[in-house]
Amino acid sequence: MAIDNPETNEGLRERKRRETLARIAETGLRLFMTDGYENTTLEAIAEAAGISRRTFFYYFKSKEDIILVWQSNFTSLMRAAVIAEPSDETPVNTVKNALLKLASNYHSDQSIVLDRVIRSSPALMSASHAKYIAQEQAIFEALCEKWPQVKHRKSLRVAAMVTVGALRLAVDAWSNDNGKRPPSAYLRETFSTLEGTFQSE
Repeated sequence: MAIDNPETNEGLRERKRRETLARIAETGLRLFMTDGYENTTLEAIAEAAGISRRTFFYYFKSKEDIILVWQSNFTSLMRAAVIAEPSDETPVNTVKNALLKLASNYHSDQSIVLDRVIRSSPALMSASHAKYIAQEQAIFEALCEKWPQVKHRKSLRVAAMVTVGALRLAVDAWSNDNGKRPPSAYLRETFSTLEGTFQSE
């Protein structure tokens, strides 16, 4: 007689949960891009994802949460990317190199459409501004993990603030330019401006 393994069953349930969450999020993003955020209903997302409205609310509180989850995933990737960088660079260059590597994995066509979706909704724009606070904290924590000495805390906080500021400017420039160039090009330019700000003429 076969005996169920609790750990195996738990692993399968968690994998199924992640797969369902990912399917709902991907379906929602696709509908936002094709039909517009305001025109996309919860019912449409649930139907396209093959789930009930009740199941949707088990995973997300609102359709806005789909965008927030997507942004939260990027914040987690930023933290991991900073930690993965070698420690022989300055904190600012460490973050710059991590962001450039992440940017190289993003497709401009899809990203620019998602950016337009976010900018079309005041609620999403407000949430988008709030994400930068979370990104700053994530970068600060990653830098503290790489340079754990307490004496570095203040300088690392400043590094997190200015690098996220540079990221925001790069994203705005990329969006205003309708994504004509890869995001990494705007990042390089913004960080070059940042570096030049602290150099004497």
